[in-house]
Amino acid sequence: MPSKLVVDRVSKQFVQNGHELWAVKSISFKVAPGEFLCLVGPSGCGKTTLLRIIAALETPTKGRVTLDGSPSEEQRDKIGFVFQGFTLFPWRTIIDNVVLGLEVQGIDKEQRLKRGHELLDLVGLSKFSDAYPNQLSGGMQKLAAIARALAPDPEVLLCDEPFVNIDAQSRNLMQNELLRIWKATGKTIIFVTHNVDEAAFLGDRIFVLKARPARIKEKYELKLPRPRKRTDSKLVTIRQAILDDLREEVQL
Repeated sequence: MPSKLVVDRVSKQFVQNGHELWAVKSISFKVAPGEFLCLVGPSGCGKTTLLRIIAALETPTKGRVTLDGSPSEEQRDKIGFVFQGFTLFPWRTIIDNVVLGLEVQGIDKEQRLKRGHELLDLVGLSKFSDAYPNQLSGGMQKLAAIARALAPDPEVLLCDEPFVNIDAQSRNLMQNELLRIWKATGKTIIFVTHNVDEAAFLGDRIFVLKARPARIKEKYELKLPRPRKRTDSKLVTIRQAILDDLREEVQL
């Protein structure tokens, strides 16, 4: 099966106070269609920079990213992005937030509202279409943000620590919801997190990144049945191995 997305020897350099700093250094990997890939690494290691390069929001200093064999910057409409913070516009209703991208694209109002309501139904927020973001819980706002990212029907969904700002119980619920949405849509997902438990629960594969500059230190393939139990002994073993990998990086 051909790869959906290919990251080929990607590096990113910034210049800060006259010094050259590498945020990402020679990273290469392939992602299969419909795969759920998780990236974990120490705080500040370059995970978000890598994700932004994949999304064509940043230009790599070296290397390239291709989607279905073509440069990702030529196919931005095929890539959705769920950002870390609460990014809904407070003055727009939930349905209006969800269809914002379609509105910018000039999609007919009736068509974009139809799509928006379909997605709100998918994420379980159909009863809240006319509510405003401050009337929803943090978890519900995240679901609305996922619906917004899915509105243009991207083929790849990038998630940058989307559940970091919500409580642990809600976070677990959101993880289950994301898996349900992933199964329903068949999207290819690349999910950045610093939470090892989250990565082990969600991912088909997990890449552990080294401290800055980001490089791939270890790869884990999780051939575990779904739905997974968080207390599964095999999952516990994988989590511990990843934690050991990360502990070595923090000590550097």
